[in-house]
Amino acid sequence: MISADVTITAQFYDLDPMQVVWHGNYARFFEVARCALLDRIGYNYPQMSESGYLWPIVDMRTKFVRPVRFAQEIRVTATLQEYENRLRIAYRITDAASGEVLTKGETTQVAVVAAGQELCLECPPDLTERVRRLL
Repeated sequence: MISADVTITAQFYDLDPMQVVWHGNYARFFEVARCALLDRIGYNYPQMSESGYLWPIVDMRTKFVRPVRFAQEIRVTATLQEYENRLRIAYRITDAASGEVLTKGETTQVAVVAAGQELCLECPPDLTERVRRLL
């Protein structure tokens, strides 16, 4: 499938009182990688909006394997898993230097017609055609 990587350095403002990255910041890390993946596909949030669809996240899962610490450089990889009936993306966060797996995750988004707020049971051709060109 199609993947994209981003490199992020954990900042002081990312940390919790235990001096590790606060769990809520992982959603932001996933978002940065997801946008890189959607850019690669050519269907990021501006194109979604232009095509008349909203793409809410309806499910998000995170498996914390090892903590991320201050100034640690991490690689976040987003990989498209499904695109025909929903947009399902898998994430893997690894230590940039060692490659050690730190976190795994997944998000699921569904297409909603912006005008009527109607849920779509299939992804719109604007997305599926772009993905198929890259496969």
